[in-house]
Amino acid sequence: MPATSPAPILLELLRCPEPHHAPLAYDREANCLTCSECDKVFRVEDGIPVMLLDSVKEE
Repeated sequence: MPATSPAPILLELLRCPEPHHAPLAYDREANCLTCSECDKVFRVEDGIPVMLLDSVKEE
């Protein structure tokens, strides 16, 4: 079953939850969001980004 991507308007509004609030890049293949500043990776489940810092994978 293909992954559901977040709505385009949501992708424009989302920012990293760290204090720098940098923009996030969406990787359609990996179905995740990556911070453009700190490289933290946030998974996307059923089209919903999981933005909890406790569940972050750093690249």
